[in-house]
Amino acid sequence: MRPECPPGAVPFRDLQCALYNGHPVLGTQKTYQWVPFYGAPNQCDLNCLAEGHDFYHSFGRVLDGTPCRPGTQGLCVAGRCLSAGCDGLLGSDAREDRCGRCGGANDSCLFVQRVFRDAGAFAGYWNVTLIPEGARHIRAAHRSRNHLALMGGDGRYVFNGNWAVSPPGTYEAAGTRVVYTRVTGSEETLRAAGPTSEDLLLQVLLQEPNPGVEFEFWLPRERYGPFQAEAQAQGWSLRQPQPREVDPQSPESPAAPTVIPPRTPGPTPDPCPPCPDTRGRAHRLLHYCGSDFVFRARVLGRVRQAQETRYEVRVQLIYKNRSPLRALEYVWAPSRCPCPPLALHRDYLLAARRLISPDGTQDWLLLPHAGYARPWSPAEDSRVRLAARHCPL
Repeated sequence: MRPECPPGAVPFRDLQCALYNGHPVLGTQKTYQWVPFYGAPNQCDLNCLAEGHDFYHSFGRVLDGTPCRPGTQGLCVAGRCLSAGCDGLLGSDAREDRCGRCGGANDSCLFVQRVFRDAGAFAGYWNVTLIPEGARHIRAAHRSRNHLALMGGDGRYVFNGNWAVSPPGTYEAAGTRVVYTRVTGSEETLRAAGPTSEDLLLQVLLQEPNPGVEFEFWLPRERYGPFQAEAQAQGWSLRQPQPREVDPQSPESPAAPTVIPPRTPGPTPDPCPPCPDTRGRAHRLLHYCGSDFVFRARVLGRVRQAQETRYEVRVQLIYKNRSPLRALEYVWAPSRCPCPPLALHRDYLLAARRLISPDGTQDWLLLPHAGYARPWSPAEDSRVRLAARHCPL
């Protein structure tokens, strides 16, 4: 069986392209930095993309033993892609299924395939999907002037983060190699063989209306439930909650049962009146500049007491504070029907004021009625940071 390269090793094809870095090509004295390009017809040619440019060049054949494509078992020999089994032997019929099992039948994982179509009401980063730990055969693609962005589990961007466009190439993330390509015609693709060793967050940086971002991956069955729960807790829309199951060996087996929600009594009238509309830049500026604290927090608990609502929150990131905040805080809303209401186990950006009793014995963090409490997202994070620049000194 062919041994795997150690983590962090430079892929073989990348090394071959890099040999031409800084050397004149194309009959001129101009030099380029080269990275692999996988969109050319012959995958066993050394096709390399000039970083920062919209063209690629073929430098002849790749060296024997170069993988035909990332994440595949085929190897290039004498300019031809020869099939190899999942046992690493040329000519072997052993095949790895989409779940990563050699000789498997795709019955231990689920295929998730969707299209993110939110048009986007503003330019900035929009969440497309969570790519869970254990995902394999990951692919995302779109055709527009927008840009795919990938964030690691530590909150740091792998590429195209912080409003800066990264060059195409191969990136290391979550224990796998992510191949990011961008070619003439505004087509972008992301591919990774997996399996991922941690969650990744796929985003799109919108600069024009979103025509649709296609994405797909294969996920172990036991990880789909936690993936669904985490996505819902974070507030990401899952408009296609049922993944596709593949069982080629049992075509007559019945489909997975449809989950029918339990019957519930008819809705009772909501005693709380609707909250006023608090959207908009002016509202955000007003509360950011006029508050003592602005921070990101996850809601852990909620208790209604008399005419007040108390939230227990875990502070995760502080944008503004006039005195120290603890990791766990209580935040008070002056009503049994707070506006806007906060959902349990969700992350929010909150603007709060400090209220101290006249005798100094009570100290509250107060969320004003119809104040600033928005579900956290990278886009809202960017807008809050922008608001900070416009507060009067």
